[in-house]
Amino acid sequence: MSSRISTPPPETTDPPPIPLDLERIVRCSTDGFLPSGRSIVLVGLMGAGKTTIGRHLAGRLGLPFVDADVEIERAAGCSIADVFRLYGEAAFRDGERRVIRRLLEGPPMVLATGGGAFMDTATRTMVREHAISLWLRCPLPVLLRRVSGRTHRPLLNTASPRDVLERLMTIRHPVYAEADIIVDCGDNNVEHTTTRVMEALALSNRPLRLPVSLASTRYDVVIGSDLISRAGALLAPVLPRKAAIIITDETVGALYLNRLEEALAQTGIATRSLIVPPGERSKNIDTYAGLVDSILKEGVERRTSIIALGGGVVGDLAGFVASTTLRGLPFVQIPTTLLSQVDSSVGGKTGINSRWGKNLIGAFHQPLCVLADVSALATLPRRELMAGYAEIVKAGLIGDPELFAWCEKNGAALLDQDPETLAEAVRQACAFKARVVAADEREEQKTDGRALLNLGHTFGHALEAELGYDGRLLHGEAVSIGLTLAFAVSVRLGACPQADLERVTRHLEGLNMPAHIRDLPYSFKVDDLMSHMLKDKKMQDGKLSFVLAHGIGQAFTTRDVPAQTVRDALVADGAAP
Repeated sequence: MSSRISTPPPETTDPPPIPLDLERIVRCSTDGFLPSGRSIVLVGLMGAGKTTIGRHLAGRLGLPFVDADVEIERAAGCSIADVFRLYGEAAFRDGERRVIRRLLEGPPMVLATGGGAFMDTATRTMVREHAISLWLRCPLPVLLRRVSGRTHRPLLNTASPRDVLERLMTIRHPVYAEADIIVDCGDNNVEHTTTRVMEALALSNRPLRLPVSLASTRYDVVIGSDLISRAGALLAPVLPRKAAIIITDETVGALYLNRLEEALAQTGIATRSLIVPPGERSKNIDTYAGLVDSILKEGVERRTSIIALGGGVVGDLAGFVASTTLRGLPFVQIPTTLLSQVDSSVGGKTGINSRWGKNLIGAFHQPLCVLADVSALATLPRRELMAGYAEIVKAGLIGDPELFAWCEKNGAALLDQDPETLAEAVRQACAFKARVVAADEREEQKTDGRALLNLGHTFGHALEAELGYDGRLLHGEAVSIGLTLAFAVSVRLGACPQADLERVTRHLEGLNMPAHIRDLPYSFKVDDLMSHMLKDKKMQDGKLSFVLAHGIGQAFTTRDVPAQTVRDALVADGAAP
């Protein structure tokens, strides 16, 4: 196990609000619009060109331009310098926040804010909810030239402009980095810079946020492209403190760890990274104990978050570390495989394997956030995509026949890595799982409920266990076979039409996915598979609970399945009697 540490600039605190009546706002009306229906809020240090660029940008977009400082002076009846002198900065920030809130409640506009406005937590939250924030990032020499001779800026009257700007850059840049869009500005003319801002707006896509609302907590599954590079901006608002421990494996770490560390450091989040070997064999008690020991050895505060960067193995392992260390640390999932994005990262199940079976040691521990970066799927081999796709098919078979029909139409495009199809698949599968988890968070319902998510898993886990979880059979591949077995048993019991089994089988085989035990280059004995099933964690009162189906989208749980029926289905599928 290896580790490394990244330390960003120190945190800052927001000034306490002091009442100041700056409620009088003159609102502008406009016939212009943004496709998103949102205002654009420009942030940055003094001298960044927010007002100049903002006016040109508004003109080209057909939107009104509003300068928040001008509105504050109009409402206060005095200059900003006088507000600072008479009331102090804390009171000014309180009034500024209310002014910006009133403006954002109106129609879309381009809004230039003062350099300190975005530093206020409540203001950032408002902007995040109602607008598109854009940071005009300028180098120090450019800022110095632009602010030279300015005496109306209160902060510039306390020390040399260079000292003031250097201090502000250290404090504010990690917070400005939470903006939706960042545009680097230099000495280019206004038209050129405005064009760059327009291009950035055109190319930017706000990620989709899918809420998971539970009785105990609420969090978002954020779905989009290049989210790892924006992880700092996306996670800074939800982390309890700007410190995190990243757990990843050697394969994923080589691809994405540097990018994630840099993204987090950009918003002032200090990180330490722990790297484990890849594969299911890392999901064991020894690796778990080593991670916990390493975390405790260096010292960790209870508000330090654990970030899982990787597939389902890393997510389960890191989540269990988070759930048990100091009786529970905050937890973030950044799943990098399709399987983990659509299944294991959502719902709060964490755990490790024992020699007696898979995931027999674990806990429920909900994440603060899930970042599903579909760009990461571009590096996956087709086999990994197929393994994840099996879980999407599973969701449709459980309770969403429209999703299964969508799979029949779009499965080939998904496996060909069409970005829009991938994002839509992740959205639909996560939305389905979120509904199931919300209704039965801890799998406590005696029938149906969250247990339905185990469709195909009893059979699949037995196949994995027989091969020793050594990677020869991926979890999703085992589930793919388990789905047809579940439908085959359902048909044998007279619960499901033969036509639905044939439809499921035809879809999987049409995509060259494993659909039967005989499709695998390994031999399995019925007695061995049955033995593994009897050790499954879903055993109750000596009986194994199966998830079967009355048809596509009509799954149900039952413990009334004759063992001989299961044996017959396994033999017919390719297991040796």
